Amino acid sequence: MTQYQLEHTLFPLGKYTKEEVRDLAKKIGLTVANKPDSQEICFVDDNDYGKFIEQQLGQQINPGNFVDTQGNILGKHKGIIHYTIGQRKGLGIALGKPMYVVSIDAEKNLVVLGDHHEVFSKEMIVERLNFISIPALIEPIRAKVKIRYTASEVPATLYPLENNKIKVSFDEPQRAITPGQAAVFYEDDYVLGGGIIEHSLNSN
Repeated sequence: MTQYQLEHTLFPLGKYTKEEVRDLAKKIGLTVANKPDSQEICFVDDNDYGKFIEQQLGQQINPGNFVDTQGNILGKHKGIIHYTIGQRKGLGIALGKPMYVVSIDAEKNLVVLGDHHEVFSKEMIVERLNFISIPALIEPIRAKVKIRYTASEVPATLYPLENNKIKVSFDEPQRAITPGQAAVFYEDDYVLGGGIIEHSLNSN
C-alpha cells in the first residue's frame, strides 16, 4: 500500500489478536469462528492450480522440455504452470538423483533442473518498488528481507538502482528466489517497503 492509501485506510480490528477475534466471532455467533486458517488460494477449491489456470485461459497448456543448467534435454514436463522454483517432488521424471527446479523459461517453455546448491542465490533484483516508511532508497541501507510469505526475515543490504529497481545482497545465500514473488523490507519494527522480485543474480 502507498502512503496515500494508508492515510485513507481504517483497520477495524485494531490491536486485537487472532485469538481475540475468534472469541468475539464465537460470542456473536459467526460460523467462521472456528474455520481453519487458509494457507492456499481460497478460490481454488481442490488446490489444482494448473487446472484452474487452464480453465481461465480457455486453452490447454503445452508440455515442453526439462533441461539441465547446460541446456541438455532431460525429459518432458507437462506444462510450466505445474512447477515452481526450488521444487523437487512431483516433477514426474527419474534422474537417479534429487534434482530441483532452478529456473523456468516461459518464452522457450523450458523447466531448468539442477543440483541443490544451484537453487541458492545471494543477490536479486527487485522492481515495482513501493516504500512505506521512507520516501525512496537513495543510498545503500541495511535491512531484514522476506522473499516469500512463509520465509523468515534475513539480513541484507539494499542498493538503489535506476528505473525504480534495487539490488538486494543477502549476507547468506537464499533458497529458491522466485521471480514474481513479493519481497518485503524491514527495519526493526518498521516496514520499509517492498516490491516484486525480477530475478536472482547469481547462484552459490
